[in-house]
Amino acid sequence: MNNISRRNFLRTSVMGGFAVTFAAPSNIYAPASQQSQGNVVRSSVGLTTGNNRADMAFRALVPYSKQIRQAIGNRRVILKPNNVSIDIPLCATHVDTLEGILEFLKSIKKLDNVVIAESAANGPTFDGFSNYNYFSLAKKYPVRFVDLDQEKSQILYVFDEKDFRPHPVRFSSVLLSPDSYIVSVARMKTHDRAIATLSLKNIIFGAPVKDQGFTFGRNRKEGSRSDKAIVHGSGFRGINYNLYDVSSRLHPHLAVIDGFEGMEGNGPNNGTPVDHRVCVASTDWLAADRVGIELMGIDYTTVAWLSYCAQAGRGTADLNNIEIIGEKISDHIKHYKLSDNIDKQLILKNPGV
Repeated sequence: MNNISRRNFLRTSVMGGFAVTFAAPSNIYAPASQQSQGNVVRSSVGLTTGNNRADMAFRALVPYSKQIRQAIGNRRVILKPNNVSIDIPLCATHVDTLEGILEFLKSIKKLDNVVIAESAANGPTFDGFSNYNYFSLAKKYPVRFVDLDQEKSQILYVFDEKDFRPHPVRFSSVLLSPDSYIVSVARMKTHDRAIATLSLKNIIFGAPVKDQGFTFGRNRKEGSRSDKAIVHGSGFRGINYNLYDVSSRLHPHLAVIDGFEGMEGNGPNNGTPVDHRVCVASTDWLAADRVGIELMGIDYTTVAWLSYCAQAGRGTADLNNIEIIGEKISDHIKHYKLSDNIDKQLILKNPGV
């Protein structure tokens, strides 16, 4: 840990605003939509509204057509939906949003190597794909489907706040591969440990894999386990640190956030719907998540993982330096009800706790 003591590391990493002393060099992390002007890094986010999810996603992506086409190159395109549940539609990425992205890829002639891939949090991934009608997309597009739990994995280490030790986690090799162009197709939701879940969390918590037969409850196959729980880090500090840390190695190349019908309250599973009708897209995932937080009416400074990534220069988070293409943010802000345990989550705003 270089020359920093364990005590000082704890002080700078898990208290208050997490004064990040170990930021990754920003030049290896600069998203395609960022432009440096002097010492100021600027970015852009597409924001659309409407009554059709597919059309909204398509229009939000159009401004980035050239950038995305060039960035994909010869890589396979991985569309990563959010299937935290395999049978609760409000928890999951809507099939129409996926279709809008596929139509966009068709328009830029990048539809020849597209995969929809996920590791559902609970239960068989393909059961979720079936329940949410994803397989119907194969009738219109040459898309393949991948259960990340059945593919190769590699070990990354994450932090656990109980013992302050690194713990091994099996992360999907498909998502970690340099040959993959990752599109996070997230749903705008509140969260009971991270305040909100948007494009980054969708990738990082979908990447850890689970054993075949794993499910919560009595139907779990004996001996099966899921590595997703390990990334939660045993608490609010742990999950926020791990989101920050893993993002240096794994993050979306393209963020699409479906806020047509968001979730408020006790997300990501047990919340209630919000009729919002917005869609956010950017090749700068941090800018996209920052705009998403603003649209949800959440104080950005309370979302620890997002603040940490901003401090480390992993994208643009200053709204003054984010060009909004399309609608005005101020015209579409909703104030999402937060989780019942929000007071506990806000421990990270209290220095010295």
